[in-house]
Formats: sequence, structure tokens, C-alpha cells
Amino acid sequence: MRRRIAAALVAAVLLAPASAQQQEPFEPEGFRTDNYRAPVPATLAGARVLTTEEAEAIWRAKSGAFIDVLPRPPKPKNLPEGTVWRDTPRKNIPGSLWLPDTGYGTLPPAMDDYFQRGLSNASHGDKAALLVIYCLADCWMSWNAAKRALAYGYSNIAWYPDGTDGWERAKLPTEEAQPEPRPEQ
Repeated sequence: MRRRIAAALVAAVLLAPASAQQQEPFEPEGFRTDNYRAPVPATLAGARVLTTEEAEAIWRAKSGAFIDVLPRPPKPKNLPEGTVWRDTPRKNIPGSLWLPDTGYGTLPPAMDDYFQRGLSNASHGDKAALLVIYCLADCWMSWNAAKRALAYGYSNIAWYPDGTDGWERAKLPTEEAQPEPRPEQ
């Protein structure tokens, strides 16, 4: 009996359309607040979703500002004297502005202000300027940050969901990056 049930389940999966086998995550109404490293939706209402080829074309034409939102753990406070602290190096798309920790589902007021100031600097105060927001592949941080930028009134947001993973797979150049100092630093 168990074998028949198992065989029926396997047959149902194998015979189901590919769309039923690999459902994409739906686009939530609000921000994603947990499990940030997970498959992301194919869309973001109000934003343009970029392929690597499209992101590269914008980068080569220098027609948009690239914003990396990958989180970065801060240096722990009160480390014992003489403790060596080494940041994990981050390589991102050359010329990007790195605004770490701005893709969480909820931002404390100081981080929200930090993100708004960073976007304003990247866009030179023009809310119609093209901003390309990215992180890593299968990372909700960039989705949240792009959605947040739209909520701030930016009208030309492009979300690059493959991020530096897709960029590096395409063998495009990267450069070691330093983040913009966070409010507490």
C-alpha cells in the first residue's frame, strides 16, 4: 500500500507542469522580515527587474547608480585590547555605493535615515534618477531595499535579483568595496 502511494506521488510530481513543480515565491504586500536567503519573486511592483545583461548595459553606459545592500556585521564593541578584527572582504560591482544593512524588513530610525541619505547622495537628489539595487542571488535584502526606495518616492528603481553572484558568473569585473559608514560608526 505504501509503495503504491509513494509511486502515485512520484508520478504526480513528474507529470505535473513545470510551473507547478517549481512555484516562484509570491510578491508579499509588505517587506520580508525573516529567512532573507531564500528564493525571491520574479517581480517587484513599480520596479524594473534586470537580467545580468541589462544590468551590465546600464553599468557600461554609466546611466544609473548601483547600490549594494549586502549586510555587514559591525566590529564588535568593547573587544579586548590587542584583539585583531578582520572584516570579511566584499567585492561588488565597480562604482557601487555600499549601504549595508538597509535591506532588512524593519529598519530602526537611524538606519532608515542612513538609507534615505544614501539614496539621495546616489541620485544627486533626483528621485527620477535610475537606481539599480542589488545584493546576492536569492536574497530578499535587495528586494526589500528596492521596495523601500519606491516607498520613499523614487520612481526609477531597477532591482537586480542576481546581484554579485550573477555578475561574477558572467565573468564581469568586481572591485573590493568599503561600505558607507553606518550611523553608529
